[in-house]
Order: sequence, then C-alpha cells, then structure tokens
Amino acid sequence: VEVRVDKESWEDIRPKAAVAANVGSGPDLMFVWFDDPHQYPDKLLDVTELGDYLGKKYGGWYDGPKQYATREGKFIGLPLATIGNAIVYRESWVKEAGFSEFPKDTAGFLQLCKALKAKGHPAGFTHGHGVGDGNNYAHWLLWSHGGQMVDEQGKVTINSPETLKAIQYAQELYKTFIPGTESWLDVNNNRAFLAGEVSVIANGISVYNTAKVNKDNDPKLTEIAKDMRTTNMPIGPVGKSVELFQVTTAVIFNYTPYPNAAKAYLQFMFEDPQMSDWITSSAGYCCQTLKSFANNPVWKADPNNAAYAKASETLRPNGYAGPLGYASAATMADYVLVDMFAKAVTGQAAPQEAMEEAEKRANRYYRV
Repeated sequence: VEVRVDKESWEDIRPKAAVAANVGSGPDLMFVWFDDPHQYPDKLLDVTELGDYLGKKYGGWYDGPKQYATREGKFIGLPLATIGNAIVYRESWVKEAGFSEFPKDTAGFLQLCKALKAKGHPAGFTHGHGVGDGNNYAHWLLWSHGGQMVDEQGKVTINSPETLKAIQYAQELYKTFIPGTESWLDVNNNRAFLAGEVSVIANGISVYNTAKVNKDNDPKLTEIAKDMRTTNMPIGPVGKSVELFQVTTAVIFNYTPYPNAAKAYLQFMFEDPQMSDWITSSAGYCCQTLKSFANNPVWKADPNNAAYAKASETLRPNGYAGPLGYASAATMADYVLVDMFAKAVTGQAAPQEAMEEAEKRANRYYRV
C-alpha cells in the first residue's frame, strides 16, 4: 500500500483537521491534539473494537488519555501519546540564586524566580498561543490555585476567588520573565533557553534532547546540556500535582475509502514491539498510553527523563471539571484561558476584567 505522510506544525494541525472533518476530504488519518476529536465526533470512524482489543492485551489505557479518545463509551480515536511537561532549569544558576534545590511549591518557586531575575537570569513561560506550552502553563496556573473553567455540570465557573488568586500569582511571576513571552509560541521558550537567555522554562524533554544531540557541534550547548535539570511543576495551594499535558490522538476520518487499511496500520503501530521501539526512539518525549509499556527502559536511561515518565498517569484533561465535548474543545481552541492570563499580566485588563471576559467567551461555547 502506498502511503503519503504530511508533516504540519503544531499550530496548523487543529484548523486543518477541523477543515478536513467539515468538508469531508483530506487525510485518511491524523494525529490531533487534546479534545479536538470531540469537536467533530460524528466525522470520525468508530474504532471501539480495536481500542478494546489493545486495552485488554496491554494492561488497559490510562484514564486521562482514554477520555480524550472516547465519547459515549465508544473509541473515536486511539490515544497515541502524552507529551509530558516539566520544569527545565539551569542548576548552576539556581544555586547562584541561593537555592540548594528547586522549590517544590508555588510560593518558593516565585521567590526563586525573583532571585534569578536579580542575578540576570530571568525565567520564561509562554503566555502566547502555544498549543502545548501556552495551554500547559495557563492550566497549571489556574488548577494549582483551585480554579476551574467549569463545574461538573459544565457551568462556567472561571469567575471565582481561586481564579483571582491564580491571576495575581501570574502577575507577580511575570515580572521575573524575559520580555515578550506574551507573543511566544511553542518553539520560543526552547530557543530562549538554548541561547542562554532564560534560566527556567516549562517544556517537554525535547529541549534537553536538542542540547544533547547538538552539544558536540556547539561548545555553548555542551555547557548548557551539562547544567540542565528537570523536575515536576511546583505544587500550589490545592496541595497536589494538577497538570494538563498535551495528548495526541490518532483519528481516522469516516470519509476515508480505506478504513480497514487505516485500522490495520494503527493496530500494527500500537502492538509490541513497534510501540515499545517507538517510545524508546522518542527519547522521553512520548509517554505511553497503554499501561503495559510503562516499564520502557527509556525512563531510566537518563535522570532527566524521570520527570516525564508518569505523564499519562497524572494528567488532568482540559475542560475540568466538566465533560469533554464541543464546548471544552472550542474553549481551548480559542485560547480563552491563555488570553485571560496574558491580558492580566501585561496590564491590558485588570484581573477582574480579564476573568469576566474569559467567562463571557467561555459561555458562548458552553451555552450552545
């Protein structure tokens, strides 16, 4: 079978998948982000038989990724991987700032970032429309302080005292950042970190792998790679780890003339040894969604990989605490939460105004 593979940037996958679904023409199979499948579930091929088979054979699916790929008890896709997100920092600069270890809570983290800024080593977290980094950071800010976009019934609850505390914390943290993070996309924090412009970011393992792969050709990267460390995001007032992480799901559009070939390809990809080899080759970037693959040696191959090993196990789906569906997917696709924080930290809106605008925008989708 002749197969054509198209590569797209992160930011282009979401709109192109939506167009393909709506016009009924395009790729047979796509890897999409977060709860995008819930924007067009009726346009996707039912792969429940395959999903159940793989789950039974390989120890079951982790609940978070499975939620993204199922609707009303049926698989509308297969959760391929969770891209873990963790703190990446320069160990020597943290020590220079007076900290022997990286703080484990949000209060200590703010103090560290202030000390780093005073030493000329600003932090850098994405306040722009980064599909992964922008959403991961905004949801961590909100959830770590006890806020949520909606309640269990899907009623918008973003306008709350907890959200206000999250915004106020974000405002203080933003003062320690390198200028311009409100326009950052997913690649910008990687570039800034590898250029030595920032001391701490939140990112997948990719930024570390880039430094390792290229260190022999660049003496500066040799120093940076040696100094890089990873750890999980600080815990906020809620007292537990609450993080988004991006999940990519393989979906087959129901307009495909080759449904059996598409399903056969997915089965082959998810079976052992193909899946084991794929996870190993991802070098810590892609976390398994099937539990039997959790003992992959990649997670112990490098100490910096460990912070990403349990991403599928610990993630919280976007749209928490409500159901996944059109509203949650559209609210995230419209960057409602990301924009709320960005406008508040840059002074474009007062915290209360930013909350009220986010509430209004979210209600446009949740009232549909």
